[in-house]
Amino acid sequence: MASCVSGCSPVVRFCQKLNRLKTLEEDIMATSLKRCLSTVDLALLGVGGMVGSGLYVLTGTVAKDTAGPAVVVSFIIAGVASLMAALCYAEFGARVPKTGSAYMFTYVSVGEIWAFLIGWNVILEYMIGGAAVARAWSGYLDSIFNHRIQNFTESHVMRWDVPFIAHYPDLLAAAILLVASFFISFGVRVSSWLNHIFSAISMVVIVFILVFGFILADPANWSAQEGGFAPFGLSGILAGTATCFYAFVGFDVIAASSEEASNPQKAIPAATAISLGLAATAYVLVSTVLTLMVPWHTLDPNSALSDAFFRRGYSWAGFIVAVGSICAMNTVLLSNLFSLPRIVYAMAEDGLFFSVFSRVNPVTKVPVIAILVFGSLMAILALIFDLEALVQFLSIGTLLAYTFVAASIIVLRFQPDKSSGSGVGGIKTDASSTPSMNQSGQQVDPSAVTNETQTFAQDSGELKEYESFSDKLQLVERQKTVKERRAPGTLKAQWEPYLGRILGDCEPGEVVAFSVLALMVSGVSLCAVLVFGNNQLNLPLWIFTLLLVIFSLVFLLSLALIWVHEQQPNHKTFQVPLVPFVPGFSILLNVFLMLKLSPLTWIRFTVWVAAGLLVYFGYGIWHSKEGLREQQGQDVAARYVVLPSGSLVETVQNVQPEGHTLSTHTPTHDNPPASR
Repeated sequence: MASCVSGCSPVVRFCQKLNRLKTLEEDIMATSLKRCLSTVDLALLGVGGMVGSGLYVLTGTVAKDTAGPAVVVSFIIAGVASLMAALCYAEFGARVPKTGSAYMFTYVSVGEIWAFLIGWNVILEYMIGGAAVARAWSGYLDSIFNHRIQNFTESHVMRWDVPFIAHYPDLLAAAILLVASFFISFGVRVSSWLNHIFSAISMVVIVFILVFGFILADPANWSAQEGGFAPFGLSGILAGTATCFYAFVGFDVIAASSEEASNPQKAIPAATAISLGLAATAYVLVSTVLTLMVPWHTLDPNSALSDAFFRRGYSWAGFIVAVGSICAMNTVLLSNLFSLPRIVYAMAEDGLFFSVFSRVNPVTKVPVIAILVFGSLMAILALIFDLEALVQFLSIGTLLAYTFVAASIIVLRFQPDKSSGSGVGGIKTDASSTPSMNQSGQQVDPSAVTNETQTFAQDSGELKEYESFSDKLQLVERQKTVKERRAPGTLKAQWEPYLGRILGDCEPGEVVAFSVLALMVSGVSLCAVLVFGNNQLNLPLWIFTLLLVIFSLVFLLSLALIWVHEQQPNHKTFQVPLVPFVPGFSILLNVFLMLKLSPLTWIRFTVWVAAGLLVYFGYGIWHSKEGLREQQGQDVAARYVVLPSGSLVETVQNVQPEGHTLSTHTPTHDNPPASR
């Protein structure tokens, strides 16, 4: 048995290395970036990331091909679904105000390799998203001039007839990305003001669309003669929801900017709520106006809004809409170019990516090298690939990031306090203010322990009578309060009589960890049955129903098992309500949407993940700052206070690197306890 354990120890150490958590410094607000963004700045960044080409293109596409006028309902459902993911980002952004968004959140709660893969995929998502918007921007402008730009490029520059790439190089799309990267490299203030200008113009145009559009609205366009409000039924509304969900994926720019926020604890949740509310309102109202102005089945999917005004005889209004759409696309471009370099910077700062990208310009306080390099790569993608090829690969990395952030919220909430005094993902804190745990897994307030230590220490030297009965009663009440305070990850007191015999012997957080794993597995299985059960797998009805019932019960049971355990006490920062139910159903929705993507998207995703693993095992795992910190082998003092009946024993252990012996010192009455 011993030989088996020794033989497996390298594998265990290797797995521990892959799943190590990021240690945050005690001063979590310290940064080499410039903290200057207000709540308004962050909210406008979020609005710019969400209200872009989707408002001017997606509304018409979904209305004509998928849901009809019921696209309004699709946007409402998609907004509520996006809110679940946004709440998880808001809590993490407030508690861990560091740049990196989903990458950072996964690193401090789940583990290193998972964080790297999330960051690696989000990088690709931002690159493809920026290139796709640049292509859409170029195409929209080209359509205004009757495709003269495309015709000139094909005639006088070059034309390609190669599969999987565009028919001609889009020089205009590449140029706008390079110009935007140049401006963003001047600093966060320049980026913020550019976003303010384009967002303001876009909002003015949206207000114009709403006011003038409602004047031109005709309720007959929702009548039965035109097909009714929901011509495609409930299935069309749900299919439209899956597409409309992608209109809200830009809110994570707020969390990615948390290290540059002046007051992230308040600004991040407020900006997330404001931006998501404004974006959802804009999408719902604009889709209402669009389907009331003209019959839904006559919409032009490529330029629905401007075409609707043109067909109603207001060509000048169509020109105003075109200007607003270009400004809105510019805000999305700025959002992508703003977020991408900061995620690269965060990974490089942690040693998981090439260190050259962690350099911050001393004047502008931004990672200029990361901005220029990845802005150029984004421009190359826009130059070579057409919009359809880019959009096909969009969203899988974003949905994966949403899934891991939701799971990380559950892990973080029920994570037991480390004896070394670490908090969120190993935040360095003062050991004297860190709660300890007694033998029953209950959390002990250090101030109460200190008071009891002093009382017992006085009694240990000589017999001492209490001055009054109230003193004795006060001490008993304090001990009772300490005993009743249970540690995070342990079973709640009200469930102890029912589940204590089954789960009482488990370590704090152990049941929650297994339940989160079961939650993920059952969620993926349930979504796979829903997506592939009838069509691809051709399951009989009874097997299909049985699998749905089994996986649904496992999913709900996993949520229930997590819920009956103690959460970490409330913090001063924002917290997601109804944990674990809100993150759990967010996971289910994200997995469902991921499985609805095309097989070609999954093949490309697999290739990109394989390339990422080569980078991690070839560079990241060897240069990880967490790994270097472990190799330093610094001694960490951990104090355990045990209060058996009638006496106090204090044990101090020096936790040393593997291979060293542990020294233990137990003070007696002759030797006073170690100083605190």
